[in-house]
Amino acid sequence: MHKLLSKCLQVPRSVAPHTVKLCTSTVRTKLDEIRETIKPHEAKNYGQPTPETHSHLLKPGEFTPGITLQEFQARRTKLVEKIVTNSNARQHYVLIPSGKKKFMSGKIPYVFRQNTDFFYLTGCQEPDSCLLLEINDEKCVSTMFLRPKDKNMEMWDGVVTGLGDGPEFFGVDQSIDIADLTNYLGLTFKSSQPEVIWYNSDESEFPRLTSTVKELIQATAGANLTSPTNLIHQLRLFKSPSEQKLMQRTCQIAAEAINETISWCRPDISEHHLYAKVDYECRMRDANFLAYPPVVATGANATTIHYINNCQMARAGETVLMDAGCEFGGYSSDITRTFPVDGKFTEAQRVLYEVVLQTQTNLIRVLQEKECSLDELFEIMCLELGKCLKEIGLIPKHVSGVELARAAYKFCPHHVSHYLGMDVHDTSTISRGLKLEPGMCFTIEPGLYISRNSRTVPEEFRGIGIRIEDDALMLPNRKLQILTETCVKDVKDVER
Repeated sequence: MHKLLSKCLQVPRSVAPHTVKLCTSTVRTKLDEIRETIKPHEAKNYGQPTPETHSHLLKPGEFTPGITLQEFQARRTKLVEKIVTNSNARQHYVLIPSGKKKFMSGKIPYVFRQNTDFFYLTGCQEPDSCLLLEINDEKCVSTMFLRPKDKNMEMWDGVVTGLGDGPEFFGVDQSIDIADLTNYLGLTFKSSQPEVIWYNSDESEFPRLTSTVKELIQATAGANLTSPTNLIHQLRLFKSPSEQKLMQRTCQIAAEAINETISWCRPDISEHHLYAKVDYECRMRDANFLAYPPVVATGANATTIHYINNCQMARAGETVLMDAGCEFGGYSSDITRTFPVDGKFTEAQRVLYEVVLQTQTNLIRVLQEKECSLDELFEIMCLELGKCLKEIGLIPKHVSGVELARAAYKFCPHHVSHYLGMDVHDTSTISRGLKLEPGMCFTIEPGLYISRNSRTVPEEFRGIGIRIEDDALMLPNRKLQILTETCVKDVKDVER
């Protein structure tokens, strides 16, 4: 830059002084403009995006999309409060490891997805990391174990945050080399004598850490090993205002993507093409990736509930059952729509579709009228579905009560709902028998599956699978927000 300035200031002697001043001023203005354009590239890089390096992803003050560093710190504080409240012990160690990079073969990695509980408490997106909370009475020391800076490793795998910036960047008390984790535990165990070790050894991807923890517990003869997962899930079950906005965003992305895919669908394309289309539309709306391998099931494939082969051709006269969602900012959507390949339901398809749609409509009304758990909603679904199936003659008129619910369950052998959030089947340790409360997100997904080999229903209904799934957020005063309401599902809208 200095050479550029010197070169520009070398002017002939015949040029008037005021012209030299003008030239100098112009060059300095240009240099200032150049500096402005390169400022973003001079921002410090960490092991994940920041507002300074990725202003298209993060707003000022955000640590991850939509979430501040202060919210991650508050989550850790709430976990500590839960532990202290739910235990008579005074000294605790809480170990929450990250995910590890996994490989398809050799040195070819899968796309990395962070361990959800670790991400919820730290916002850290780096593999090979671990959070340690050392609790003594109500005081807590937080430590992040991270990979150190290594120029050779970073040349291959990208920048890491490192140890020096770890405490300030992640809002913890200290950061230590991940390679020293087991040594650190061995040294501090003897002096701290924790009474409870909170560590999910069954799901940890750190076998050496698991072995060390168990050895230390045996050596100290007294510490209890307990999983912290359920306590973390109790926190994750209720979405904060910022999490609710992220749920709205991820559901909106998936809804628009599925609408586009329905419009694009036509006979003689592959289920694989439809998979690619919905994936593309989600990513073009800034989703990180699909939240799970989607079900793209044409014709009788839709009667296989977890069909993910996605390799059959879509033929005129058939329907497509698409179960797809995306992940945005660490939060997942989960939508199912069933639509005709050539834009027009057959009469039999329409009849079954309207049975499922009417059942879902009734379930949404129930949720708005009374307190209900997901398990209770499932029981209601069986009865509602059974009533509709009686009307079209697939269940005999005389069947009622428990027998009606059992008869309907044969047509829809899955639960009607699960919790939704950072994971698709979120907070799996939380009972579905809890009454729904404000801040909970969940799905509403009745279905109907009739085998092509069935001999108990008229032939025109055989080989048809239909599911309609929406994502919902419970609000105060029994108000229910359907997060995926923009995804078309009325017959006329789907066909249009």
